[in-house]
Amino acid sequence: MLPRRPPRSGQVGFLYLPPYRVQGISVAGEQTAVHIPELDVAFDVGLCPRPILSAPYIALTHGHMDHVAGLPYYFSQRVFQKMGEGTCVCHEAIAGDVQAMMGGWVDLEKQHTPHNIIPIKPGGEIQIKPNIMLKALEASHTVPALSYAVVEHRKKLLERFVGVPQSELRELRINGTEITHTLKIPLVACTGDTEVGGQLFEPEFTNAPVVLTECTFFENDHKKRASVGKHLHIDDLVELLRVWKAEHVVITHTSRRTTLDQIRDIIQKRISCDDLHRIHILMDHRTNRIRYEKQLEEMGEGVVAFE
Repeated sequence: MLPRRPPRSGQVGFLYLPPYRVQGISVAGEQTAVHIPELDVAFDVGLCPRPILSAPYIALTHGHMDHVAGLPYYFSQRVFQKMGEGTCVCHEAIAGDVQAMMGGWVDLEKQHTPHNIIPIKPGGEIQIKPNIMLKALEASHTVPALSYAVVEHRKKLLERFVGVPQSELRELRINGTEITHTLKIPLVACTGDTEVGGQLFEPEFTNAPVVLTECTFFENDHKKRASVGKHLHIDDLVELLRVWKAEHVVITHTSRRTTLDQIRDIIQKRISCDDLHRIHILMDHRTNRIRYEKQLEEMGEGVVAFE
């Protein structure tokens, strides 16, 4: 008798949520890495699936192994494939430990892999693209953790200067008069692993058009597990959907303890009909493939088979 082939694993989830692609793998306890190519950032680095390598920035939510184990490989492959030095943004409380991890690889490989680790405080921001900032928000997990939001900073003319001729505006700027103010527009928010906390009710989350949210527990008798592990339960998501205005809410960090069929069924029962269209499960490959093929047909591009 022939032995069975090994099970397929590591298939990258994909969603096209115009204008963003959301791609990656997120399975609780195994690996999480979610990439938004248009914004040059990946949230966590798990086991570093191939698409993650193209992200110039890794926004590390916390230091659990299933979220950070691929970081040395990410740095190494970026250099090996001549993609430039990678950058990891992480909570200031763990930056030293992340650097020490990289130091261990220097000792092991007898070579230094170029890398950049940026500590960030909750509330801090760094620029990742022109006029695009990555903002960190304090999360509540079992270890130091961050949620993130990608925010566009858009200059807008102050109302009192609307209609003023360009020549006068130019003169005012030369003389040091502030004629604009900055609009901060959330683009994508990512909860990371967290229990319900104040950061999830901040404007960066309530106003973001796309929210990536962990939801690790679904069964009613798993509420205590969610509380102990400081993760979100489907009941928490029901409440959050009442304040999040997002057009798209992408569920990540689902667990193998609950099958996709069970998750779909529970979502159908717990999420209101008005909100169901907003919900996507990153690792629901079949549903996401059908959705993408429909998008292709609507755009007149034909159906492209998924590998």
